[in-house]
Amino acid sequence: MSPDSPIRERIREACAMVRQKTPLAQSFTNFVTMNLVANAQLAAGGSAAMSFLPDDIVDIDDISGASYINVGTLLPSYRETLEKIAQVFFERQSLWVLDPVAAGLGATRTAILRSFANYPPTIVRANASETIALCGIWGISLGPDSHGGMNRPAGVETVDDVDSAMPYAIELARYLRAHNSTHTAAVAVSGECDLITDGERSFRLPGGDAMMTKITGAGCSLGGVTASYLAVSDPLIAATAASLHYNRASEKAGAVAKGPGSFQAEFLDALWQTQPDEICASDIIESR
Repeated sequence: MSPDSPIRERIREACAMVRQKTPLAQSFTNFVTMNLVANAQLAAGGSAAMSFLPDDIVDIDDISGASYINVGTLLPSYRETLEKIAQVFFERQSLWVLDPVAAGLGATRTAILRSFANYPPTIVRANASETIALCGIWGISLGPDSHGGMNRPAGVETVDDVDSAMPYAIELARYLRAHNSTHTAAVAVSGECDLITDGERSFRLPGGDAMMTKITGAGCSLGGVTASYLAVSDPLIAATAASLHYNRASEKAGAVAKGPGSFQAEFLDALWQTQPDEICASDIIESR
């Protein structure tokens, strides 16, 4: 992408607005990684609120710019709770981000994710295997040779690469746009070279540090920060800006960290220190 592309200016504006407005983006997230999600949102410039109570989520939605749902660690009550929350978001045309952690693993998780097909999110942030599995759960097929319908468990780690997930991500983004209440959408697939697509335009984002795979909650916290960006920008720009912010911050942290423990602390500092001009100047490869 050229240095003077208008996309870069929109990314810079989104980064600046998160810092200026400190938007509230609430989370119903994995309690294993909740602390990192909240701290990452604060370090990126936003504001955080965490809850597992449906009435809390509904009330906070009134004052929240966007919301984040992560299905990483489930409790039995979540089966009905999360569907009801998604329905409220749909009826209110609220903006929200879904992280379908371990999509395809277990009957309860699959039932929860299947229920979201009726009330789709604004952004799906996932790894490659989760993206492919979610397409299968929602009945989004690329034809007889596709394997999205297998819904095969991948745990929390991907067994597919981003390139193989790209056609699924594009179709998933089109599904979101056609069926969610705002008719705007994006899909963000994390990997060695991230993919962001709204179903029409697709960006590949190289970079990042491999140490991100050695801490718990890197992807979860990216989902929360993506919601922070969604509170101030459209889905494609929000997902792109959040991923670029993470890549640049992780590179800074990886350059000085001694291991996973120090990396997490350095990463939060780097999220705080990385400036909008650095983020929007990142390598962005547009795929057509």
